[in-house]
Amino acid sequence: MDPSGIWYTPSSGIWQTVWLELVAPDHVDGLGLVPDVDAGALTVEAQGVRDGVPVTATAYEGRRKVATASGRTGQPLTLTLRDPHLWSPDDPFLYDLKVTVGADRVGSYFGMRSIAVEKVNGVPRTALNGAPVFLMATLDQGFWPDGLHTPTDEALAYDVKAHKELGFNSVRKRIKVEPDRWFYWADRLGLLVWQDMPVMTAGVNPSAGARAQYEREMKQMIDEHAGSPSVITWVTFNEGWGQYDIGRVAEQAKSWDPTRLVNNQSGLNLGADGNAGDIMDEHGCPSPALPPRPDGERALVSGEYGGLGLAVPGQAWSVQQSYVDVDPATYTDDYLTKLDEVRALVCRGGNGAVYTQITDVEGELNGLLTYDRAVLKRDTERVRSAHEALIRDASRVTPSGCPVPLPVLK
Repeated sequence: MDPSGIWYTPSSGIWQTVWLELVAPDHVDGLGLVPDVDAGALTVEAQGVRDGVPVTATAYEGRRKVATASGRTGQPLTLTLRDPHLWSPDDPFLYDLKVTVGADRVGSYFGMRSIAVEKVNGVPRTALNGAPVFLMATLDQGFWPDGLHTPTDEALAYDVKAHKELGFNSVRKRIKVEPDRWFYWADRLGLLVWQDMPVMTAGVNPSAGARAQYEREMKQMIDEHAGSPSVITWVTFNEGWGQYDIGRVAEQAKSWDPTRLVNNQSGLNLGADGNAGDIMDEHGCPSPALPPRPDGERALVSGEYGGLGLAVPGQAWSVQQSYVDVDPATYTDDYLTKLDEVRALVCRGGNGAVYTQITDVEGELNGLLTYDRAVLKRDTERVRSAHEALIRDASRVTPSGCPVPLPVLK
């Protein structure tokens, strides 16, 4: 309630577009969409409607019908796609989907992609569509100076486009869950999303009621965004804040969505490890770090690093006062030096890194962009080229300069 430093202006209320719509008596509240890349199939389930109503789902590639299936509500439909066009950050292809339930008709879209942790030469690697992928991300708090939690659709799209322009292939959305439109832009433009469950108060053991609400809201978050191909990871806790039953909560999230990765504790050096999930995550500032005692099963990532700050005259929020420690002339050089440290972790089994952060936020000046998004602080071309080179090389089976194969870490 006292904004300063890393604490932002508190806000509450309506945070996304609300509308009123006339619907048929038997109408669809949502669609459960689960792609199976290996089988070339999509499972479609009409949600929120009584059982036994006739239902038809049809997939389109552009205007061309590529698959259709019919049945009755209460049972999922399976659309079989011949030689499916896979979704990835480099090729974010989306199929259109039309679903008819009785007199109700709804439109949607889906992407065919898989995400898993697979052992490559004995080393756990994050794998997109069956191939290793290095996850180069920013931390994104999702705050805007003119609306806090309520940006325009253009603003939502702009932040995703900024990630792409800078050569990132991923983003970690840390302290909030965005409106559906942000996920639409991540799906459409091709950005892999690590979505955090917004955490509870640090240093407080949550009550039974708070725990129950936390898990209800986590289930709601997962159900709401399970159809987005961009979402690849659910982060259940961050830095030990409000943590409890860590392993059980991670396993619960995995049971709700077995098609995605679970990071049970971002910042194992700052919170307990529940020995569950798919990811082991270490935080370092300013230098990136990996967990020092890997288990040989979960993929290693540096879930936060960086924090290099630069104040841009005339672009600072009134309470901005932290992270002012970098000379503008060497700002890009310093960033690329830290990126070299990320590159060095690849040979130790590193699968990804999250730079803190994409924009300044109120009292923090460590963003790649100013808080008002008016100034991009670093040399875009140099940063983009460095990111693209890192992602390309670190996504190989054996990255250049690393032992062949990578050492098996235990």
